[in-house]
Amino acid sequence: MKTVFVTVGTTSFDDLIASVISQDAVQALVARGYEELVLQVGRGSILPGPDSCPGLTLQAFRFKDSIAGDIQRADLVISHAGAGSCLEALGAGRPLLVVVNDRLMDNHQLELARKLHADSHLLYCTCRSVSTRAALNTRAYCICTDTESFHMGLQG
Repeated sequence: MKTVFVTVGTTSFDDLIASVISQDAVQALVARGYEELVLQVGRGSILPGPDSCPGLTLQAFRFKDSIAGDIQRADLVISHAGAGSCLEALGAGRPLLVVVNDRLMDNHQLELARKLHADSHLLYCTCRSVSTRAALNTRAYCICTDTESFHMGLQG
């Protein structure tokens, strides 16, 4: 089953969860052959039910001892820009789309995402662009629509 795993780490990032379960994002995922969406929602206030994303099998949880298995099973990982989450996904060799939390005051996440993108390790965007065009496909393209976003193929 073609799977997307979304993680917010130990934080609260409701904008990311809301963007990924939006109608536009779900339709884009289904159109690209994804069948399962697994969400690690952390301390956020959004905990979607299993019927929240028509066309996708949805699992959502707050925390577990390890998300390594979820990352390993995923065809695509969508993550906040926390260093630990990024390094865990990249270390597992999974295609990674990082969604930068542009509401943070001192946005070190953007700096990390830009550096890892410049080194061709990942793609990044904001919640606005992932919710409007979640064009997410393993070893293919991330197509986003705002000026911070880009259109680029994953290497490897």
